[in-house]
Amino acid sequence: MQYQVSQNSATDVQASCIVVTLDQTGKLSEAAEAINNAANGFLQARVDAGDISGKLAETLLLPGVSGISAERVLLVGTGDKPQTTETALKVLNAIAAASAKLSGSVALSIHNLANEEVSESWLAEQTAMAYGRSQYSFTATKPQADNDQAAKKAEQIIWLGTDVSSQLEKGEAIAQGVNYARDLGNLPGNICTPSYLAEEAEKLADNPAVETTIIDEDQMEAMGAGAFVSVAKGSIEPGKLIIMKYSGADNADDAPHIILGKGITFDTGGISLKPGAKMDEMKYDMCGAASVLGTMQALVALKPKVNIIGMITSAENMPSGHASKPGDVVTSLSGKTIEILNTDAEGRLVLCDALTYGIDNFKPASVVDIATLTGACMAALGAVNSGLFTKDEALADELQLAARYSRDKVWRLPLEDDYQELLDTNFADMANIGGPLAGATTAACFLARFTEGTPWAHLDIAGTAWGGAGKTKGASGRPVALLVNYLLNK
Repeated sequence: MQYQVSQNSATDVQASCIVVTLDQTGKLSEAAEAINNAANGFLQARVDAGDISGKLAETLLLPGVSGISAERVLLVGTGDKPQTTETALKVLNAIAAASAKLSGSVALSIHNLANEEVSESWLAEQTAMAYGRSQYSFTATKPQADNDQAAKKAEQIIWLGTDVSSQLEKGEAIAQGVNYARDLGNLPGNICTPSYLAEEAEKLADNPAVETTIIDEDQMEAMGAGAFVSVAKGSIEPGKLIIMKYSGADNADDAPHIILGKGITFDTGGISLKPGAKMDEMKYDMCGAASVLGTMQALVALKPKVNIIGMITSAENMPSGHASKPGDVVTSLSGKTIEILNTDAEGRLVLCDALTYGIDNFKPASVVDIATLTGACMAALGAVNSGLFTKDEALADELQLAARYSRDKVWRLPLEDDYQELLDTNFADMANIGGPLAGATTAACFLARFTEGTPWAHLDIAGTAWGGAGKTKGASGRPVALLVNYLLNK
C-alpha cells in the first residue's frame, strides 16, 4: 500500500473513494457537509431517508455523487460519544472493510475523530494497520480462483489532514509484519518446518543490519541442550535454534533486547498424544516464532536505533521410537535436570535451553519470550488478552504501555514463588508440569527458573495467536504490534 498526505479538500481530491463521517444524531462532519453542499444536499437526503443513521461503524457507499472529484463517497458513522481508542478502532476497521477492495486510491477525511485520547498520528498508524488486516488473504496453498477479483484492492491511501507520513509508514511496516506472521502461521506443517523457518530467518540477513545464525540439533546436543533435544529427537525433521541479530544502536556494545519465540511447527503432543479433534490446529504452535519473524521484518523496515536479537527455538513434537517418554529425566543446558511427566508440555523444554543460551551468550538488557504455551491461559483469558507473566515491574509497565497503545491486549497473571513448589519432584530438579491447577502460571514458573538475574517476561499467546472456524479460521499475527511498539520505545 502507498500513502500520501494531501491538503486538498474533500470535494476536490481525485480518488476512487472519499471517506467522511457523521455522528449518531445525523450531523455530518465538516468534510461531509462540504460534499453535501456540492451535491445539492444528496448526503443529507440519504440521512433523512434512513439509509444511514450514524451509529458506530455503520457504513454507506455512495457511487456517482455529483459536484465532487472522487468517484464514490463512503459515509461512516461515529456513534454518539467522543471516540476512545476502542471505538475509533471499530470505525477504522469498518472503513477498511468497506473500501479496501476498491481499486485505485481512497482518500480519508477522518481527522475529526481525533481528541485528547485519540491523536491524529495514532489514527494514521492504526488506519494503515486496518487496511493491512482487511486486504490480507492467504494464497500460498489456495490461490485465488478469480484473479480479476483478487487484483481489486485499494493501492493508495490519501490522508487529508496534517502531515502524518511517518505514522502511516510505521503502521504499514507493522501491518506487513503482522501479515507475514499470519502467513507463516497459516502454512501447513509439511511446508513450515524448522528448516523452513531457518530459511525465512536467513532471508532477513539480506539486510546488512541483520546477522542470522542457525544452530542445528546436533550442535545443540553437543553443547548439552538436553531439554531441547528431548523434544526434537522424536521427529525426522531436525530441530533448529535460530538467531537473528539486528544491530541498530549507535553503540554496537549496547546490551541487546531479546525476543524469543516458540516454534513448534507441529505438536502432536508426542507420546502424550493429543486428541484427534482439532489437532490440525497444532500447526499454529509456532506462532510465537512467527511473531518474532514478523517483528524483525517490521523493525528492519523502521530502522530503530537499538540492538535486538530475535531468537526462535524450533522443532516438531512427534511420537516415535526416538521420542521422549513420560518419566524420562533430561539435563538442560543450564545443568538443571527435568523430569518429563508429560511430553505435551514441550514448549517450555525448548524455550528453557534457548533462554539459557541467549542470556549466557548475549548478556541482554531484557528478554521477552512469546509462546502458544498453555491451554490453561486460553481457558482463563480466551481470545482477547494474551497472558503476561513477569516479576519485573518496569518491564511489565513497558509491555502494558505498548499493549494499550497498539490495542494488542495483555492481562497480567500471577508469578508468585508459592506456585513454584508445584513443580517439585523426587527424581529431578523440577518436573515439566505442575499438576492440574494454575497451569499457565506453573509453566511460567518453570521458565522463570532459567532467567535469574535478567529482566524477563513471558507472553502466553495460546488464546490469541489464531482463532475462528471454517472459512474464518486463521492466524492473527499477534503480538507483532505489541512487540514492535515495545521495542521502538526502547
